[in-house]
Amino acid sequence: MQSEFTISRRPSRQIHVGNVAVGGNAPISVQSMTNTHTTDIAATVAQIQAIQKAGADMVRVSIPTMEAAEAFGKIKQAVTIPLIADIHFDYLIALRVAELGVDCLRINPGNIGRADRVKTVVDKAREYKIPIRIGVNAGSLEKDLQKKYGEPTSDALVESALRHINLLQDLDFHDFKVSLKASEIFTTVAAYRKLATLIEQPLHLGITEAGGLRSGTVKSAIGLGMLLVEGIGDTIRVSLAADPVEEIKVGFDILKSLHIRQKGINLIACPSCARQNFDVIKTVNELENRLEDVLIPLDVAVIGCIVNGPGEAKEAHIGLAGGTPSNLVYVAGKPSHKIQNEALVDELERLIRQQIQQVHQAEN
Repeated sequence: MQSEFTISRRPSRQIHVGNVAVGGNAPISVQSMTNTHTTDIAATVAQIQAIQKAGADMVRVSIPTMEAAEAFGKIKQAVTIPLIADIHFDYLIALRVAELGVDCLRINPGNIGRADRVKTVVDKAREYKIPIRIGVNAGSLEKDLQKKYGEPTSDALVESALRHINLLQDLDFHDFKVSLKASEIFTTVAAYRKLATLIEQPLHLGITEAGGLRSGTVKSAIGLGMLLVEGIGDTIRVSLAADPVEEIKVGFDILKSLHIRQKGINLIACPSCARQNFDVIKTVNELENRLEDVLIPLDVAVIGCIVNGPGEAKEAHIGLAGGTPSNLVYVAGKPSHKIQNEALVDELERLIRQQIQQVHQAEN
């Protein structure tokens, strides 16, 4: 189904994180962050590969020590997805991971320390053509800004960001992106709105420390959704106290719901009621579990009764309208055949994978 509403993206300077374009007219990218110990190379590689399999465009890895930096070099050789190094305080770590092939440096220039150290990091990034992400977080604002504003307001976040931005621009370095994250939705949204009018660089969106899987998903969907609808944002992370793979799933679900980017199954399902002719909840849950590997966009409608079923099913690539004694399947908007309740999941999965195979064949 086509949306009647079109989002007009904020124009921004395009940078590249590895082979992924960020900003400009590039698709909004989705990323997550590992939570393994970086020095555990095998565990970190496995998690990065799982995040990539879920559809991520890039992955951030924390590099708190020089030992972790050396481990990062081995991790980088073992994966294919672009990696962002998360670095605080020790500028020497930034220099080392740059040499080891990092695709982006996430730093706060202010906590790197002296101006000469910031310049050294920027010179290294320029030499290796590595972009920088300026990451401002409400939980780690400079002490003078905490004193000035009394709390992490949107103005405090923007002032902090502009300090760091000016450091880079004074060094004639412009290939950076910026994030301004707080756990409070309105503070975050207001900060991004203000900064979006002041700089040309890409913006990385996130509601930091959003919470667990359910509450964090809701907060992120509201906060990121408000900004994305206004055309603000070039790359996103959904920060959840959950498996990083879930962050990628939620991120793409947010983008899909706004018709910004399509990846994987867009499952349209009724909330279930007494009119249902099969167990909608069980059917949907099983389909989601079976189809987690699917990355090709496909609209699938699963509606339990004949009231809304035919209308929704006709608009999907594959649709199911509940009926008695059997259920009617629609393919490409037209009635195809009927199936019994006991065969619902198997038949729907077969049809979906058949469609996917046809797409693959057409592409090749």
